[in-house]
Amino acid sequence: MSGDGDAAGPAVRRLSAWDADALAELADAYGTPLYVDDLERVRANYARLAAAFPDAEVLFAVKANAGAHVLRTLRDAGAGAECASAGELARALDAGFGPADVHYTAVNPPAEDLDYACRVAAERPGLTVTAGARDTIDRLAERGFAGRFCLRVHPGVGAGHSESVSTGKDAKFGVPADEAVAALDAAADHGFDVVGLHAHAGSGITNDQLDEHERVVSTLADVARESGRDFEFVDVGGGFGVPYREDEDALDLERVAARTRDALGGVDATLTVEPGRYLVADAGVLLTEVNTVKRVAGTTIAGADAGMTALVRPAMYGSYHPIRSLVESRPTEEVSVVGPVCESTDVLGEARELPAPERGDLLAVGNAGAYGVEMASQYNSRPRPAVVALDGGDPELARRRETLADVTHAEDTARTYRDP
Repeated sequence: MSGDGDAAGPAVRRLSAWDADALAELADAYGTPLYVDDLERVRANYARLAAAFPDAEVLFAVKANAGAHVLRTLRDAGAGAECASAGELARALDAGFGPADVHYTAVNPPAEDLDYACRVAAERPGLTVTAGARDTIDRLAERGFAGRFCLRVHPGVGAGHSESVSTGKDAKFGVPADEAVAALDAAADHGFDVVGLHAHAGSGITNDQLDEHERVVSTLADVARESGRDFEFVDVGGGFGVPYREDEDALDLERVAARTRDALGGVDATLTVEPGRYLVADAGVLLTEVNTVKRVAGTTIAGADAGMTALVRPAMYGSYHPIRSLVESRPTEEVSVVGPVCESTDVLGEARELPAPERGDLLAVGNAGAYGVEMASQYNSRPRPAVVALDGGDPELARRRETLADVTHAEDTARTYRDP
């Protein structure tokens, strides 16, 4: 399916590399909208990143794609897991990650989440818990936490594909760098085993944003030296970008790795990285069927059965995803692909040069393996799509398509609690 050459495959896996006939067969067998995840490509991406960071600990950012099939694949390849919620922590442990290979890095965790993480840390020593606020340190102490602790530092520098994901600049994330040493001391005074530092520049970092990434790493190195502590690891986050547009180049991983090592400035600690989208984005596509074609005022609209409830990134971030028609033989025209939700922002792509659409055409939306199904919703009371996993042999249903009964299940269950 992937058409990769060497073991790690090309650094960029374009939408055109997917086999159109094979995708059409999947759509016919499983219906649409349908997410397709190619696990061979996930392994290839991991191999490429691990080769660029040979001495680093690689933790997969579970929020990018928490499917059990993806988690097991990366676990077997040698990755650990970075979890931002109790649910992600539970899914990582269920997928077979050992607690020593898992970091819990929640932001402003709800009480129930923190209760669960502390329980896991007590019952399964080895889990690392990261906090990004002095208040969170106190909340951990109130729960009797005495395990492995990492401090998230707010570097004041950010990068990423948009301001909305430039977390390094957002005060929501981490203890300010000039307060980090005091926070580390407070954690140690509570009896925590202080083992690491963490910071993250943002999501979707590109080749022209490496200066910002390097400044974040340098900030961590400064804090490490100022603290006088011997840290087990320094976690520089992830955010390694992928080229969503067809004319964009791949991220120069070797350059990223070299500049990261230089920025650490000789700090004697294991380097930890937390890739998410880099490992899974181009391993997934979203298949959708055209159900309505409208030509009006010089504009061609292709109405599809997937929209913002299946893939919200274009509506939420203004993100670009490549779109390919699996019908190649017609003359092309400028087409806007829209979904079935009654919202003006329910657009997958505007003014794309595609074969003139007809009802029943299949479209593939590329780079959908990261933050696709994870951010899917039941808004408009729409069931969420199915997910199929490819792994060299026959496809396997990794997640069934929801039904209307699934949409109302929580309400039906609530009624059973009320009724005698």
